[in-house]
Amino acid sequence: MLAGGGTAGHTSPLIATAHELAEQRPGIRITALGTERGLETTVVPAAGLPLELIPPVPMPRRPTPELFRVPGRLRASVKAAERVLREAGAGAVLGFGGYVSTPAYLAARRLRLPILVHEQNVLPGLANKLAARFTEHVYTSFAETELPHATWIGLPMRRAITELDRAAERGSARAEFGLAPDLPVLLVSGGSQGAARINTAVEGARDDLLASGIQILHVLGPRNMGAETPYTHPENGAVYRPLAYVERMERAYAAADLMLGRCGASTVLETAVVGLPAIFVPYPHGNGEQRRNARLVVDAGGGLLVTDADCTPELVAARVPELVHQPGRLAGMSVALRGVARGDAASTLARRTLEVMR
Repeated sequence: MLAGGGTAGHTSPLIATAHELAEQRPGIRITALGTERGLETTVVPAAGLPLELIPPVPMPRRPTPELFRVPGRLRASVKAAERVLREAGAGAVLGFGGYVSTPAYLAARRLRLPILVHEQNVLPGLANKLAARFTEHVYTSFAETELPHATWIGLPMRRAITELDRAAERGSARAEFGLAPDLPVLLVSGGSQGAARINTAVEGARDDLLASGIQILHVLGPRNMGAETPYTHPENGAVYRPLAYVERMERAYAAADLMLGRCGASTVLETAVVGLPAIFVPYPHGNGEQRRNARLVVDAGGGLLVTDADCTPELVAARVPELVHQPGRLAGMSVALRGVARGDAASTLARRTLEVMR
């Protein structure tokens, strides 16, 4: 049983690990556990995995009346998770964090099933902090993540990403997105849900970027996609291509020369492993985990960090051409990314999961 959901930060490593489990143990029964609120309701079935849903238990970050409802909701969710685990005949639970993982961990503990944990971010979430207290099988994407019993293995990624040859696939990827083959491309993404600040800055800088010959592959997020339409600059043929979501991000990485986006663990480590330079704009709220995630790439020289408040149309219109029109600098940033991220985490986590089950 693989538990994780909410955003691509949880579902992407879950799916990557599921594929490796099936590769290493043909015939293994794999079930994903999620809630109806998350991205898992679409991407997990699309990946060919059975999905079971349990009630979500959101944890208020401040004392509110909702806080008093948490114990009752948690009991109901743990009971539902326990039922799913029994019916599936689960031999182990591997959790990736998010709302669904806490009930899954507690249900597994009640059923005395082995528990494994994978934490994506430098700063761990509440669910994985809890689970790390009662299992020795704890794995992390970043070496500096502080959890009991933690072993650094990297972030599980699909082989389509870890084995991507950007140069070889650039032409076909640009054709797939309707981009001109011979003009540089800026990939923009605020994560699976999009980011209003980044979207606004790029939309404001769009005309200047296109006029300078820079194309834009703009992943706005499903909730942010409005009346945006593709546009081609009449003089140089540079294309603006808006999209709600990209199912196969490796194709977007292959098309791009530079990325502008948030710095969730998946974005940071995926761009690092494929050698794509990036400008990271950390999410300004929460516990500051995104800024911590980005430091690995920024300190290596493979990316730049811009605060959310500074992410304006004027900055994007100035900073992006400075990088894109210096191919030597972009090439140097790509070289700096070599070895920063591990590409074998999915196979490692799958192998260790099977060892625990045995």
